[in-house]
Amino acid sequence: MHPTKNDLPGKTREHIVELLNARLADAADLYSQAKQAHWNVKGSSFIALHELFDEVAGVVLEYVDLIAERAVQLGGLATGTVRCAAAHSTLSEYPLDIVDGHEHVNALSSALSSFGHLARRAIDFASELGDQGTADLFTEISRGIDKYTWFVEAHLQKDK
Repeated sequence: MHPTKNDLPGKTREHIVELLNARLADAADLYSQAKQAHWNVKGSSFIALHELFDEVAGVVLEYVDLIAERAVQLGGLATGTVRCAAAHSTLSEYPLDIVDGHEHVNALSSALSSFGHLARRAIDFASELGDQGTADLFTEISRGIDKYTWFVEAHLQKDK
């Protein structure tokens, strides 16, 4: 940990930085999964899904930056390389052999949902440690992930 005048206790900052780096790995993985879907989707809904998946990736990339910068603000290091993400992500592996829009919608909505769950757990953990700033960051992320989970999974729902 680097010296900082941040008034959160050192042990709290250490635990929060660990949490942030864990979610950073997941967020970087989620970003690459959204890009995988964006690049490879095929089918009658191609353009709608292609654009939606790219929008999801862009939003998740903003979250990657927010998470990494929070770790550094607290005196830690952000461990955000692709290799770190691959080694530490807790998300399920994205299927690399799919092209069908419906299959991508299913896979990406599952990844988004998993990450949303992790963000909510991070809110609770940060709150328990008294770091409302990090809890608030993950609250923002949770709301955004829930929105994009809805946008993506709406493509799975049938018209009645």
